[in-house]
Amino acid sequence: MITRSSALLQRPAPETQPLPVQARWQTQLAGAIRDPRELCRRLGLDTAWQDGAARGHALFEVRVPEAYLARIRPGDPSDPLLHQVLPLIEEDHPVAGYVADPLAEAEHTPARGLIHKYAGRVLLIASPACAVNCRYCFRRHFPYAENAPSRAQWEESLDYIREDPTIREAILSGGDPLAASDRQLAWLVERLDAIPHLRRLRIHTRLPVVIPERIDAALLGWLSATRLQKVMVLHINHANEIDEAVIAACRRLSDAGVTLLNQSVLLRGVNDSVEALAALSERLFEAGVLPYYLHVLDPVAGAAHFDVSDDQARELVAGLREVLPGFLMPRLVREIPGEASKTPL
Repeated sequence: MITRSSALLQRPAPETQPLPVQARWQTQLAGAIRDPRELCRRLGLDTAWQDGAARGHALFEVRVPEAYLARIRPGDPSDPLLHQVLPLIEEDHPVAGYVADPLAEAEHTPARGLIHKYAGRVLLIASPACAVNCRYCFRRHFPYAENAPSRAQWEESLDYIREDPTIREAILSGGDPLAASDRQLAWLVERLDAIPHLRRLRIHTRLPVVIPERIDAALLGWLSATRLQKVMVLHINHANEIDEAVIAACRRLSDAGVTLLNQSVLLRGVNDSVEALAALSERLFEAGVLPYYLHVLDPVAGAAHFDVSDDQARELVAGLREVLPGFLMPRLVREIPGEASKTPL
């Protein structure tokens, strides 16, 4: 007997070329670099970086897939992609105001794996895993072990959504939701699809960027099958993250009816210049992705060295307005715990 969940997986997806076995996303995910010394060695970095990398790794482990590693310039410790994934000794320096839960998400978790902060939408922690561990991640201290529901436990979160007709949008997040298996995601989306008052499915993910092969026929199958309007919010901070494989993945998603947006974090040493931000917006549009948010840094413990002041952030956005059309301008925002929405700066 074929269940609807299995039917989602078997439904024909938009035309895509089969991926070679060695490129399949599961293999790349499992083979990601997990050793800071190996990361330094592979990129030809001076051994002086290794002790600091080891200290940062002890606080938040390294994880870098090969597809992302290939876009980092070897031997360049200032590379903007490397800066996002290389642990530094500064992560071990306490800074006033930088805390483990900067967005107070623990106060908005009415069910296991569910966060409800804003009217009309809820966020589901669909996977505790990520394909890449970004050093500035605001959930680097998140208690994933307490928010990784079994299928039986998911029903509590689904009941919460079913019982609140004001909820119109379900957001799959994590970790990275696309680190979950297609079978698990098809099962979850099928149940969301059956809730009449839901209109939209939003997915926040970095996987199409760090492992573009994740956008395969199985994923496109369940994604194409849902009646819900589909929005995918990518997380790209620098134009160098977008290679031809990422563009091809974005095109596969667009062909499946997915609206593609991007949110970035303003990061010192990564994208804190008008030139870098303008190049990012232009490259996003080439990939069929619209800039959405430019977040100032969430004050998470271990990431203070990435901070860009509000005044500098406003100056950068003013400079962007001089060189970009309005539709390529991201909105500069901060997330403030307890506020009803993101706060424009």
